[in-house]
Amino acid sequence: MDEFKPDLIKDLYKTTSDVSKRENGQVTIIGGSSLFHGAPLLSLKTASRIAGMVYFSSPEESVGEVASKLKSKLFSFIWVPWEEIGEYIKKSDSVLIGPGFMRYRSEKEGDNNLSNASSIETERITKELLTKYPDKKWVIDAGSLQMLKKEWIPENAVLTPNEKEYKMIFGDEKIEDMAKKYNCIICHKANIATICSKEKCYEVREPVNPGMMKGGMGDVQAGLTVSLLAKNDPLLSAACALYIGRKVQAEIAKTKGPFFNADDFADKVPEVYESLL
Repeated sequence: MDEFKPDLIKDLYKTTSDVSKRENGQVTIIGGSSLFHGAPLLSLKTASRIAGMVYFSSPEESVGEVASKLKSKLFSFIWVPWEEIGEYIKKSDSVLIGPGFMRYRSEKEGDNNLSNASSIETERITKELLTKYPDKKWVIDAGSLQMLKKEWIPENAVLTPNEKEYKMIFGDEKIEDMAKKYNCIICHKANIATICSKEKCYEVREPVNPGMMKGGMGDVQAGLTVSLLAKNDPLLSAACALYIGRKVQAEIAKTKGPFFNADDFADKVPEVYESLL
């Protein structure tokens, strides 16, 4: 297993001014629920600073209402009605599914209650879209990742599990074995992160700052990953996104220690990414 070298970031696609915004990468983000409005918006906030065009849709009407109110003030994205999501998946270079999708109706129901309407709907949408559009470049995160069945994994999809989510999907199996078996990229977000494709594995050894143990950090990371994936190889995208994220939190910690949130994290991404290029 190779240690990730930051020079690899220089291999990423460079945005240019002589092509259209659509040619600089089109991304669709799918997520959100009545309980988690903010999660996909953090992904959008990050992706819209890197990709040429970002589309967002949610099956939850209340998320659309929030997005419509906020986008003119805070976010650069296009809100897509849910009934049109298929057309935008087709036209996008990469798709993120899962941020803000629910596994259970409320916190009172607990992590182990997976048989209610909320989890069933997340499972249905995840299965339907992954299996209907298997040729797309997918990032599978959060709620969709937690409800994922291994047989739905599209070829070269990027999975972004933390340690708990990894065990939910793959148990105690080795990451490199699972990446080979399911022909996907697994970005295992442990303290020493491991990113594997069927051919190669990287380790990102940059330590995790305690400030990252807050809500929304994974949503920012997912937005960064899908935006890089639009114009780059899946393994390179996943590994670079993880490394950039670790460098971002290290830079923030120099002045704020552990006292920062997901908005701080998202706001710092462009500056650190540019410095690494």
